[in-house]
Amino acid sequence: MFKGMGQFFSLLKNAQNLGGKMSEISETLKSRRVYGQAGAKMIVVEANGLSQILKVTVDPILMQPDDPTMLQDLLPAAINDALTKAKQLHVEAVQSLTGGMEIPGLGDMMKHFDPPLDDSSN
Repeated sequence: MFKGMGQFFSLLKNAQNLGGKMSEISETLKSRRVYGQAGAKMIVVEANGLSQILKVTVDPILMQPDDPTMLQDLLPAAINDALTKAKQLHVEAVQSLTGGMEIPGLGDMMKHFDPPLDDSSN
């Protein structure tokens, strides 16, 4: 009965260490910045590595009240570009945590990762 206990405690210790490292990675990702753009940089979206949108810059040319179509088309494209880059940062951070070890399905899993929003920055 006690044969497997050593392995169990070792696994538990590794899980605790992993949790601490994930917390460090989250802090690092929160401070990293990526920029998405659309319309030849007419819209630039700044996000952090946690996929939080931090800033949106819009060229005044797009602020035409009589024609919002271009702004409405370009804004989602720029946001999606920034979020794709933020998710890539997250994937790279998790891969560094695993020491480059290939974990089957990790890439697919990270494509669907949506970190919780941290309202403390507001």
